[in-house]
Amino acid sequence: YVRFPLSLFFFLLKPETAAVLKRTVEALMERGAVVRNLENLGERSLPYKISKHKERHRRGGYFLIDLEGPPSIVSTMMDHLGRDIDVIRRAFIKHPVSKTEECSGIIPVNYEDKLIAKKK
Repeated sequence: YVRFPLSLFFFLLKPETAAVLKRTVEALMERGAVVRNLENLGERSLPYKISKHKERHRRGGYFLIDLEGPPSIVSTMMDHLGRDIDVIRRAFIKHPVSKTEECSGIIPVNYEDKLIAKKK
């Protein structure tokens, strides 16, 4: 799997937010994604007016979903979220996979050298 966090921008009333997030997470899981984290970044003014579904939006709720999934999920989810009337803007951001270093074990410390260094 390639690690992708998904950024979703919503303009919603509070009761609808949970339903949209639930629909989105279910759609991700149906397509083979593993959702690692869901973060609410709060409601704020959009950087510019966005016209979507015959409405003009000035404010939106920002959400970040961190997930792992196959690369093929991007195009299908962009299409799915583009048809959702509650989603104003959506974007996938790819994170580089971090390499983990192997533990080399405990490095022995020569305490005699440390004591001699302190005496000097």
